[in-house]
Amino acid sequence: MEENRNLILALVLSGAILLLWSFFVTGPKMKEEQARQAQEQALQQTSDEIPDVVGQPIAQTEAASEIPSEEAPTAPITSAPSPRLVVDSDKLSGSIALKGARIDDLTLKAYRETVDPESPNVSLLTPMEAAHPYFADFGWAPESGSGVKVPTKESLWQQRGSGALTTQSPVEIFWENGQGLTFRRFISIDENYMFTVRQTVENNGDKTVRLFPYGRISRYDEPDSRHFYILHEGFLGVIDGRLEEITYKDSRDDGPSDFEATGGWLGFTDKYWLTALIPDQAALSTFSFSDRQSGGRERFRSQFLYKQGYTVAPGGRTEVSNRFFAGAKENALLVKYRDELSIPMFDFAIDWGLFKIFTRPLFQVLDYLGKLIGNFGIAIIFTTVLLKLLFFPLANKQYKSMSQMKKVQPEMMRLRERYADDKVKQQQEIMELYKREQINPMAGCLPIVVQIPVFFAFYKVLFVTIEMRQAPFFGWVQDLSLADPTYLWNLFGLLPFDPSGWPLLGTTLALGAWPLIMGITMFIQMRMNPAPQDPIQEKVFMFMPIMFTVMLSQFSVGLVIYWAWNNTLSILQQYVMMRRNGVEVELTKNLGIDKLRARFAGAKASAEHGDKAE
Repeated sequence: MEENRNLILALVLSGAILLLWSFFVTGPKMKEEQARQAQEQALQQTSDEIPDVVGQPIAQTEAASEIPSEEAPTAPITSAPSPRLVVDSDKLSGSIALKGARIDDLTLKAYRETVDPESPNVSLLTPMEAAHPYFADFGWAPESGSGVKVPTKESLWQQRGSGALTTQSPVEIFWENGQGLTFRRFISIDENYMFTVRQTVENNGDKTVRLFPYGRISRYDEPDSRHFYILHEGFLGVIDGRLEEITYKDSRDDGPSDFEATGGWLGFTDKYWLTALIPDQAALSTFSFSDRQSGGRERFRSQFLYKQGYTVAPGGRTEVSNRFFAGAKENALLVKYRDELSIPMFDFAIDWGLFKIFTRPLFQVLDYLGKLIGNFGIAIIFTTVLLKLLFFPLANKQYKSMSQMKKVQPEMMRLRERYADDKVKQQQEIMELYKREQINPMAGCLPIVVQIPVFFAFYKVLFVTIEMRQAPFFGWVQDLSLADPTYLWNLFGLLPFDPSGWPLLGTTLALGAWPLIMGITMFIQMRMNPAPQDPIQEKVFMFMPIMFTVMLSQFSVGLVIYWAWNNTLSILQQYVMMRRNGVEVELTKNLGIDKLRARFAGAKASAEHGDKAE
């Protein structure tokens, strides 16, 4: 009886919990999901008029839903081109389409596609009729069911005046909706890459309206990139104080990503270029990254939508101001915007990587020396010297340990021969030898382990920072961020043919001059060390310089210069330490030069003896 009563009580409590859960949790969520689905359906129909943000209490109006959705062109454009507003600032040139008021045509004046001074400037944003459309726009989303007409992609804006948008001259454009609302945009640009878009709405009608500001960047087709594992390209933003990095593939596989936060920014990042939307940092917004098919094309979109609407009474006026960055990821400039405009973590648009504690200081040193000297290649050499000084105590321990190991090498060989059949006893005697001579066999590993993050930081800095892009050194090296352009197979340009298109030799085995120099220095450094007793290990060490030469031939030549110079300094430091510890440097013997000399002397003696015999 007691058990039945407990069972009934449990069922009643369970039912009560389910009812309460349904009333307070499931029910509101279902209503929210229904509202979301209704809004999403409206947004699919009018994706260019309202941002496709999931989970917002804003749906499209009947009037706006009649406007056709945004689609990439599948055939050549036959309609008349949109009138345009010229952009001609200190660092940007291009235009803004007055039809739709899109910022969709920007070229970077300071950067060219290649090191050739006659190559075209880098084109960042392109209009809808281009091969790969990429543009930004701002607007207002109406309150659900309000019937308010808002500007769309078909809206033809008018410019007040006729001047170009320059650093000194902002522009004003306006559009009237026929219901008493006048939409105005005041667009300005600073001396670099930051646009300020101030939007106003004037209500000359007889009804109060409620509008929600938004901004978005649309990008059609995944950009051509090599998908380097050390570099993030794709969606990027700082939302709620956290860096969000989403690749194109992740967006395609996982669907839209939505975040709600006050302040922050979002956009798209390439290796060297960035587009970013920066809403009012005091506004609560929904940030969204999405990927969908549009007009038979894949369209990626970054956008924000304000959660709180702006109410405009008859005879009233409201305004909102947002920013848009479109340009190069110059570190000093991003830091300046971060500090002066209070844009959180804006300098993290540069992918500093996991070793940022090394990467950023290293970049600061290289950047300072490069600008001071006027040559980033020389800056790499000087920075390498500074790093060698920094790690000098550790390196000295390493070379001292290696010198001591070389000193006791004859005794170690004797112990191995004596206890060849008893490996346990052999190891015990060798450990006793180490203890007696105060040798730490692991001491030589510590400096190498410590310097691994520095090496990766060097690689990262040379690869991702635009300051290193197209930075020349001397001679044939005109871009430190790219691989050595010379080839062993045409004797580094002496023979009149180009092997770059050859399979294997022109790609995987594209051995340039600097990789070969690095390989030689590495080989010399390894021959200064005590020879391994294990013959297999000795062969592995012999092939290591060859392996690294082939591998580094594909890396930035600046990194190869660093490694070659670092090896050279290590050889000099090791030579001095070995001499100080009374160890003979048998470099010529280890390199086989002594054998060659002996053979040459023997051949010469035989020849002289033959001459005398005759």
